[in-house]
Amino acid sequence: MKTRALLLSLLLLSGCSREFIEGLYDVNYTATNRFANNLAPLPGQFTRDAAALDRLMNNFSGQVRRHWGDNDSLVASKRQYVKYTDGYQSRAHVDFERGVVIVETVAKTEPENHLREAINNTLLTPDDPGGVDLYSDSAIDLKGKPFLYGQVLDQEGKPIEWSWRANQFSEYLIRTKLKKRKERFHQVYYVEIPMVEDHANQRSYKYASIVRDASRRYGIAEDLIYAIIKTESSFNPYAVSHANAYGLMQVVPKTAGADVFNLVKNKPGIPSPEYLFDPARNIDTGTAYFYILRTRYLKDVRDPLSLHYSMISAYNGGTGGVLNTFHSDRKRAMNDLNSLQPNQVYWALTQKHRNAEARRYLEKVTAFQKEFNQGKI
Repeated sequence: MKTRALLLSLLLLSGCSREFIEGLYDVNYTATNRFANNLAPLPGQFTRDAAALDRLMNNFSGQVRRHWGDNDSLVASKRQYVKYTDGYQSRAHVDFERGVVIVETVAKTEPENHLREAINNTLLTPDDPGGVDLYSDSAIDLKGKPFLYGQVLDQEGKPIEWSWRANQFSEYLIRTKLKKRKERFHQVYYVEIPMVEDHANQRSYKYASIVRDASRRYGIAEDLIYAIIKTESSFNPYAVSHANAYGLMQVVPKTAGADVFNLVKNKPGIPSPEYLFDPARNIDTGTAYFYILRTRYLKDVRDPLSLHYSMISAYNGGTGGVLNTFHSDRKRAMNDLNSLQPNQVYWALTQKHRNAEARRYLEKVTAFQKEFNQGKI
């Protein structure tokens, strides 16, 4: 019961995008990447038996609590990258909302050496979300351009790409920026590394060509795609949710992913986590789902701006949530929606939608969209 309650609390804290998840699924424990292969169902595994997921999360959370305690445990989420290494003794925490990287260790022997290695691992973690298991302490293969390149600068104001520069910076941090704090049962050694002021833009620049291609492919405005990504993940390609949503646009495989595969790609099944951690595929899938909303689920919304607001709201809370805002009968709801002016539709979806997250979601996305297109929608 305690395990299931913990899982439910994690679901509520992490949030849920697209259609709400209809249960948890049995999973296969034979794969090596426990997160990628066990936190989302594969085709044919749609059962409501949550035992395997419970075991996975219980083992992971138990290891974290054992080393860090109940009050100092962190788990990755949509805007928080958290990766444990070194037998769960060290962790990297990138807070994309605050713009800070915190690297910590609770190692009892030679903590500075453990911290130095953890800093190097963090600075050199590659821009490959599919290769990082966030739900274990597995090592990271440090190959390729670092994810944090350009978002963090060393003591000389230089970006960090090579191991020699990472080593130099970690030595500097331990020598001049080392901090300690006492938790209930352990001593934490840590450093805080500020990210550059425009770190979100630094991440967004990486995806400009992908966003442009998806916009042209599906006829969805670039500024809307950017606004959805910023709202969903703050341009964090490692974004995960315990609601089984993945990547930049937080696509849920069973709902939006399945619709895109079946209705747009003409292929069976659902996208895997590895598929959705790839930025190009993630942005393609999320944008394709907007195409489905526009041409299928909400095609009867007549006013283009009302349709725009309805699509954004449906991306988070589902088409049913949009229509139920206006009436419980779907046909009557569409008629009522079409009888309103766009500003009235916006008011209803941000004030009367039954889900508070969906109400806030439309406000956030439209505000971010105005940032990306200089104040116009």
